[in-house]
Amino acid sequence: MAPELEKFGEQVRQLRKGLGLSQEDLAELTDLHRTYIGGIERGERNVALINIVRLAKALNVSPSELLKGIE
Repeated sequence: MAPELEKFGEQVRQLRKGLGLSQEDLAELTDLHRTYIGGIERGERNVALINIVRLAKALNVSPSELLKGIE
């Protein structure tokens, strides 16, 4: 797995848990499948820009906040 994808997944997981959301809750808010959310959090998915925007909106952060620390 690419370290960038792992870091992005960690960011998503931390923000999701901070909001008290399950993966299923986040999936519903983003109109993405629950297994896709799990794949993102495990660093298995290379996420498209539109899905980064959806995730950011659902997590109440900017897309750049999700990418913070990824180099």
